Amino acid sequence: MVNKMKLTKTKLDGVVILEPQVYGDNRGFFMESWNKKEFERLGLYYDFVQDNHSKSTVKGTLRGIHFQNGDKAQAKLVRCVKGAVLDVVVDLRKDSPTFKQWVAVELSEENKKQLLIPRGFGHGFLTLTDNVEFLYKADNYYAPEAEGGIIWNDRELGIDWGIKKPILSNKDSQNLCFSCIENTL
Repeated sequence: MVNKMKLTKTKLDGVVILEPQVYGDNRGFFMESWNKKEFERLGLYYDFVQDNHSKSTVKGTLRGIHFQNGDKAQAKLVRCVKGAVLDVVVDLRKDSPTFKQWVAVELSEENKKQLLIPRGFGHGFLTLTDNVEFLYKADNYYAPEAEGGIIWNDRELGIDWGIKKPILSNKDSQNLCFSCIENTL
């Protein structure tokens, strides 16, 4: 069995959609979601050190937009293993030609797509179904002192989440506007 991962670039340099080769039959399926050699064949060199797993029970739950700054920044490989999400990535690199631009990709248990998000980006997702389970690898450890957040409906960023009143955590509902955190990036 030869594993080949399909890579699709987005308008944000370094942010790529990855589609693993899925082998299915009447029993179910098998796929490799992470293979260091395959990623390096694609020019993706990451040393992931932490795996995270979140569950959101209700459709319309929005998590984000989160990031970590400086040497505590994290690259992430994200995927949805149950249900579906609208996954959003925002370019927070001040020297980037796509600074403040964003992309949105549907990730689901059905399409098995993954999104690779390098360091220097904000990340969030909206659940499109009930009972969503979301997994991601990070190349740096969680560091609360370096953590930041941008309010989901920031006017300057203008992200189209497709929802007017998402379910937010207390913490995410208190995230600041982009212009309020821009000097901390």
